[in-house]
Amino acid sequence: MAQKFSSDKTFIVDLNLLNTYNDKGCEACNRKFNLGETVVLAVGSWQDGYAKLIHEKEAVFDKKTRTYYEKMFYHSRKK
Repeated sequence: MAQKFSSDKTFIVDLNLLNTYNDKGCEACNRKFNLGETVVLAVGSWQDGYAKLIHEKEAVFDKKTRTYYEKMFYHSRKK
């Protein structure tokens, strides 16, 4: 039985997150992460279909599913 993804947590970029995820950067805006920024695990239209770390300001939180979505992806689903 497959479980649906949900995440309502935010993360502050620390040295560990920076070293682990900054090679690719933010999937939504393609900018690199900086120490102290707020990021979230969000669902989007990524090729592999997994949730990715993106800047919080590039995400929308859906209270019904308790999940962050990448803004463009979220608005395309609502149409």
